Amino acid sequence: MKINFKPYLVLFFVLIASCKNEAKLWSQQSNKIAAIQFSTQNFFDKEAALTYVSNLHITEDENLNILFDLEEPLLKSLQNLEPEWSQEELLEKGNFQFEIYVDDNLAYTQNLQSGAGTVASKTKQLSYRIPLMHPERIDYWGWYLWLRFMKMAGGQDKLFAGEHQLKIKIRPYLKSSHLKVGSILAEGEIRVSVSEIPVHQNEIVVQPIKPNSGWTASKSNYDSTKIEDLNKKIAQSRFEAITSIVVIKEGELLLEEYFNDANRDSLHNTRSVGKSFASTMMGIAINEGYIENENLSLTDYYDLKSFDNYSESKTKVTLKSLLTMSSGFVGDDDDYDSPGNEENMYPTEDWVKFTLDLPMDSKKEIGKDYDYFTAGVVVLGDVIHKSVPKGLVAYSDEKLFAPLGIEKYKWQYTPTNVGNTAGGLQLRSLDYAKFGQLYKNKGTWKNQQLIPEEWVEKSLSKLVAQPYNESSFYGYLFWNRIYTVNGKDYEVSFCTGYGGNKIFIFKDIPFVIVITAQAFGLPYAHAQVDTMMVEYILPAILEMD
Repeated sequence: MKINFKPYLVLFFVLIASCKNEAKLWSQQSNKIAAIQFSTQNFFDKEAALTYVSNLHITEDENLNILFDLEEPLLKSLQNLEPEWSQEELLEKGNFQFEIYVDDNLAYTQNLQSGAGTVASKTKQLSYRIPLMHPERIDYWGWYLWLRFMKMAGGQDKLFAGEHQLKIKIRPYLKSSHLKVGSILAEGEIRVSVSEIPVHQNEIVVQPIKPNSGWTASKSNYDSTKIEDLNKKIAQSRFEAITSIVVIKEGELLLEEYFNDANRDSLHNTRSVGKSFASTMMGIAINEGYIENENLSLTDYYDLKSFDNYSESKTKVTLKSLLTMSSGFVGDDDDYDSPGNEENMYPTEDWVKFTLDLPMDSKKEIGKDYDYFTAGVVVLGDVIHKSVPKGLVAYSDEKLFAPLGIEKYKWQYTPTNVGNTAGGLQLRSLDYAKFGQLYKNKGTWKNQQLIPEEWVEKSLSKLVAQPYNESSFYGYLFWNRIYTVNGKDYEVSFCTGYGGNKIFIFKDIPFVIVITAQAFGLPYAHAQVDTMMVEYILPAILEMD
């Protein structure tokens, strides 16, 4: 039988043409969307030839980099979103948007700030190698992005023990009247293995309160399962460098736990928590008549004309404006380029002179505009020191620590040998709890009014709005915010210090909570404490309340 091959040949060429068309479409698509490759090599090892991986083991691999090549610089993609904008506008309000997916579910989105990446990289660069994981802190935006995902956005919980698929998509974005997001520039995925970090059972169980705490032990119930879940994550360093948790309920000791080699007798360097003690001593000094009131100006204590940058506005700086971080000096600890940043103060020989030499900021309104300004609190400490008998440290011992029964503590000192009110006053966790409870008691301790009730109310009130979020306010060297748990708001005043140190004084519920930590230099130090409070501590003590 003779077979007619003509129909088959026609079909064959149709299929070939179809495949060519599909290949062409795929080629066009692949040229538009760069493939993200992954590497577990050390980012700083530029000598070794690059190798790519398709698997990542989070508990074993210390490094993770992503690599991709764009067809055109980021600037071109931003221009497609707003063709009429200048380069300066585009780079000021636009950058890369990163999306991280875990098991095909969007887990995190971050629009990089304008400072992430140089102008040259955004206008010229095509090839990218970005470090995400690195065993030590590095000053690179990719490292911070990964930490925010893992530590602040629940990445560790989404990448739980087992096997996962991690996908990253990168787009351009612009923030104009609304957020504009462009097409995908690069994407890629990698398999991720996670092994659970083994923890001994004695690191998980709730630690019993030992005798001789100086507190009456509370008989109230709490959800021990939630506390054990928290303890496990602290032991696994899911919450890093936590050293203690103390919970006081209705003036009694409900929880007392220590971690990472700390114990009941440990003195904790809680950094700026010590600022709040300056407010306390100012209130006591005013009550005893050594300082008239907080409305006095700097001219009542210093010859301002003898310092640099004298101006009429400097004479209007009051003690109150220093207490509320609204003094109007050119000083902002959140801005490393600010002349009054605390890091510029510490190397000098006279911190008060450093502060009073600073110029005033004509854009700030004294008493209204907030900027975190450590140097101003140093001036407050100096005012107290020169106003009270025997100086700040001796006065604090007599009027505050001795009545509270606090015997073990340690001051730091300024170069001019004054107690350092910038921070660093070290106490035991149980004694920080006494300080918090003193404010919860409206200034009384064992029927003795140590701080005037009116001063406590002013200190914990919402006097100046802070820029951090809508519920963030500042009183007299105390912070204010709201925690939301299970849809209900809880207002709290608190002391806070670098590394994640806190003393929480709740307004409408009967709790004082102390958390000490040494997460110095970690960008999520405070955020992890917020997570601990909202997801573990407050639910544990409120549900059983």
